[in-house]
Formats: sequence, structure tokens, C-alpha cells
Amino acid sequence: MSFEEILMKALASVKQEDVLHDYTPLLVVYKDGSIQRFFGNHSVPPSFDTVTGVESKDIIISPETGVYVRMYKPRSIQVGEKVSLLVYFHGGGFVLESASSPQYHSYLNALASKANVICVSVDYRIAPEHPLPAAYEDSWAALEWVVKGLAGDEPWLKEHVDPARVFLAGDSAGGNIAHHMAMRLGSSCDTSVKLVPRGIVMVHAYFWGTDRIGSELQKLTASERSPQGSLLDRLWKFASPGTSGSDDPMINPGMDPELGKLAAEKLLIFVAEKDLLRDRGFYYKEALLKSGWKGEVDVIETAEANHIFHLLNPASPDAAHLMDQFVAFLNSS
Repeated sequence: MSFEEILMKALASVKQEDVLHDYTPLLVVYKDGSIQRFFGNHSVPPSFDTVTGVESKDIIISPETGVYVRMYKPRSIQVGEKVSLLVYFHGGGFVLESASSPQYHSYLNALASKANVICVSVDYRIAPEHPLPAAYEDSWAALEWVVKGLAGDEPWLKEHVDPARVFLAGDSAGGNIAHHMAMRLGSSCDTSVKLVPRGIVMVHAYFWGTDRIGSELQKLTASERSPQGSLLDRLWKFASPGTSGSDDPMINPGMDPELGKLAAEKLLIFVAEKDLLRDRGFYYKEALLKSGWKGEVDVIETAEANHIFHLLNPASPDAAHLMDQFVAFLNSS
């Protein structure tokens, strides 16, 4: 069954007369408070992947919240060998998916193998059950755990990670989270985690704003062309009910006067030509350079591609090319 067929089948099950909030094709909230998510409901356990030779395990980092991380370690890493660490934040609009979702488990197995890196995939809590800033706080707790692990609390980190080669990455909402973790790391008022990421990778990051830029107006449907009508505007307010709106610096980094404090030496941004979020990637680069940030930033666009195509069709040539560029970034000096 194709992606479109799965979606149509899911939408056909919606009881429209009972819907309170409609965020299709992601989820709907019913008047009785129940939630129907169309994606990200399945999970797979950690395992040894015979195809990639990568071993994974889950570690609960917060018994109070149940937040955990899934770690990935290629068995090709030799005793005493030090490699890079990738801390990854999954996507899903802050309302879907988990670190155990099959598509993320498969992707990080492949990425860890090809790049020969240790991966820590963060399973943060999602809205509306846990509205923002829960996802940001859980992700920060994961970074605190990583720092302790590097100091000796976690064998895979202590024995095999070069503390000078830590990278942050994420797709969609996870790209947004990676940005905000780097902002918090660069803040002089929060020193609970002493870590300077070597680099950040953002894939189709979920940033937005009140004013339409680039091709956004053309890509929106007629009913979505007002700020109130756009699914991205509504979804952000749904996930973050305390927000000031779509120009909140948490969703529009260009409005953040502290943007130049981003803690990273280099940044790689992936965008897709047909993705509604495409122009936000270029806007982010422009705003970052204007902020006085002194690092290196590059934007790579995939032609004729849509949002998270590399996860939806990982066997495609475009997905393989994105993977190669991702790996090259992690392995660059």
C-alpha cells in the first residue's frame, strides 16, 4: 500500500461530526478529548541490525517523565577507537513520532554505519499531551545526560566518543529542536551543560513566520493563505499554546536578537524544492550571517523533492545523495 493510500484510508476513518481540532494529515482531536494520529504510531525495539552491523539499546534518562534515548553503535568501532557522536532529534511537528519509530530506527542504523559514529536518538514528549516547552526540556535533559555519559556514566560514550566531535541534528521539528539546543548551549546564562557542538545538521527544519517569503504563498492552498489559515501556523499554536504567535523566536529564529550566540562551528541545512518549509532554510542562513555568528553555514537543496523525502523513500537516489552529504559533514575535519 502506498503512502497516499495509507493516508486516504486513515482520513476515511475520521468522524467529522465529532472533530474539535482538525490538523490533517497529521492528527485530529475529537470533542471527547481523544486524539487520532495518522502517522508515527508504530515502534520497533532496539536490536542488532544484521544489514548495517549496528547495535542499539534504550536507556531511560528520566524516570519521572519516562524520557529515554536510543543509542546506536556500529560493531565496526574498534576497542579504544574514538569517533564522533551524533545527538539526533526526530521530527513530527512536535505531535508525532518517537525515537522508536521504524523509519527513524532504520535511518539511524544506516547513518551510524555509513558515518561510523555513535548516535543518541532522543525520545522527547510530544503535544498536545505534553505541550511545548516539554520537548525542549526533555532534549536539554538528554544533553545533560550525554555530558555525564562522556564523563564515565555510559560505556559507549566514555570509551568511544571524542568529546571534541559532538554533532546535533534533526529533521522537521527535530531541526527546530537542534537549533534551540545550540542556542541554549551558547547562552551565557545557562552553564549546566558545557558542550560546544562541532556542527549541526538541519533537514527540512520546522521554522515559520507571519510574513510569507519566497515561494510560500504559491505553495499554500487558497484557504491557508492567511496567517490564521495555514496548517503550520495552527499546528505551532496547538503544540505551543503559550506562544506569542508565528513570529515567536522559537519558531522564527530571524526574530531572535540573540541568534548570533548559536553554539556551533559549522552548520549544514538541507531543503527540498517542493517543501513548504524550503525558503525558511535559506532565510535562516541569511539571518544567521547577519547576526554576527562567526561559523560556516551551507544550504543544500534537493530538486523536485518534498518534505522528509529521505525518510519516506530512503531507497531513492536523492535520499542516498542526502545521506552521503550528511556523512561527509560528520566526517569532515
